[in-house]
Amino acid sequence: MAVEETRWGILYCPRNGIRSKRKRWERLQHELDLRGVHYDMVQSENTDSVERLVTMLIRNGYKTIIVVGGDSALNDAVNCLMREERQVRQQVALGVVPNGALNDFARFWGFTENDDAQTVEWLCKRRSRQVDLGCLHYTDKQQQRQNRYFLNCVNIGTTADLMNLRQQTRRILWSKTLSFIVSVVLKIFHRKDYKMRLQVNSETIDRRIMTVCVGNALGYGQTPSAVPYNGMLDLSVIYDPKLMQLFSGLWLLVSGRFLNHRSVHPYRTRHIDVEEARHALVGVDGRLLRQLEGPFTITVEQEVVNFLIPD
Repeated sequence: MAVEETRWGILYCPRNGIRSKRKRWERLQHELDLRGVHYDMVQSENTDSVERLVTMLIRNGYKTIIVVGGDSALNDAVNCLMREERQVRQQVALGVVPNGALNDFARFWGFTENDDAQTVEWLCKRRSRQVDLGCLHYTDKQQQRQNRYFLNCVNIGTTADLMNLRQQTRRILWSKTLSFIVSVVLKIFHRKDYKMRLQVNSETIDRRIMTVCVGNALGYGQTPSAVPYNGMLDLSVIYDPKLMQLFSGLWLLVSGRFLNHRSVHPYRTRHIDVEEARHALVGVDGRLLRQLEGPFTITVEQEVVNFLIPD
């Protein structure tokens, strides 16, 4: 039976380690019912089930798919959409209710986790905008060519390492804030540079680099000028920071002035070749890409996904 076009398909992704998962959904459900939204909800059991459930919603004909989750869940959703034919993809509008450890892409548009009423009100207006996607082209460990799309950013080096460390410490500390603070302190005093070779706008960057961020949007503060609708990617390359400069860099990161730091070298481009990133971890929208092997390329595809935005 066909699904009516006004019915939403909602994917609820509970946050790991949060005991009040039911209460979180009940708060959101109250706002949906208050506005008379017709919807069907499916809940992910783990990160591996997100793509399967999003694909199911698409194939069952839902034209509005809302992800209640963070950047990684949104990343899975857009990669599912990009595997569909263009005519199918153009009929689907993707929306988000922030509910993740990282909600950077939602925050770019002004969605916040503590105001479900405002978020649902905006989503109900169904104001849609076509947004760009970055795409990482790589070879996996089975020597197969792969693509991974991203809404927010790709991190190479220390920031990806920090995300990995944060996930590990959170399993022990349970607190999102405390695990982040501990991870940052550990990385500051055990920082590492990586031998990299990048090709950007006919320029070759061949040196030891601390971290690289390729942003389609905010990039967790590292590409604060990036916007997902200009057909360009912002690139921040960070090298040669001294210990005290790292602390000042954290302050500039929090205050939105990260590009003012003397160790940050910004670029704007459509195409990046990463010819070498020796021993550096790579994260895509907050999740490590563990299957990557060897050199890779990052490009941008303009206006390919319909995204529900505020007024």
